[in-house]
Amino acid sequence: MKTHILMGVFAGLMLASGAGFGQTATPAAPAKPDVKAVGDWFVRCFPVQSPSPCDIFQELDDQRTRQRVVSLSIAYVPSLDRHALQITVPLEVSIPKGLTLQTDTYTSPTLKYRRCDRNGCYVEMAVDNGLIESLARSGAAAKVNIAADNGKSYALNFSLKGFSGAHDEMVSQAKAKAKPVQQPAAPAATP
Repeated sequence: MKTHILMGVFAGLMLASGAGFGQTATPAAPAKPDVKAVGDWFVRCFPVQSPSPCDIFQELDDQRTRQRVVSLSIAYVPSLDRHALQITVPLEVSIPKGLTLQTDTYTSPTLKYRRCDRNGCYVEMAVDNGLIESLARSGAAAKVNIAADNGKSYALNFSLKGFSGAHDEMVSQAKAKAKPVQQPAAPAATP
């Protein structure tokens, strides 16, 4: 149940941010999120009814091509006290090898890709609060380690500057704006 709710969080954030799913009709422009910079991270709160309307986000682009190299999004679901993580990397990665997230004091287990589209490949999953606490306690930088189809390995570096403050701000706003998760009704007892 919790996994389904967290996957709904991803879908809600993607729709709120304007990410489309092969739309054919011209959709109305999505409402703009409220965005606040905290260090190298952005706290985004979307004007939607959601169990988790806010996330923290960082995207790194190639300076020459302006193409995304890596992006990270972390959302918090207050009613479950859980986090949802999305990492986006370029296409042509080795799908079976997954990726790892590494700081100066932590290396994640291999994280598997959930899907790929023309914009990249995505790790999307619920993560325990320990991973988030590790990022908050770490130094100034971290990296996403990927393996390409050609067998080469790459470390995609990202900044942790402002991570702890951005996370605290996001959690505070998520708690204030979140729509509670509807739990399914218990079946009625029969006499």
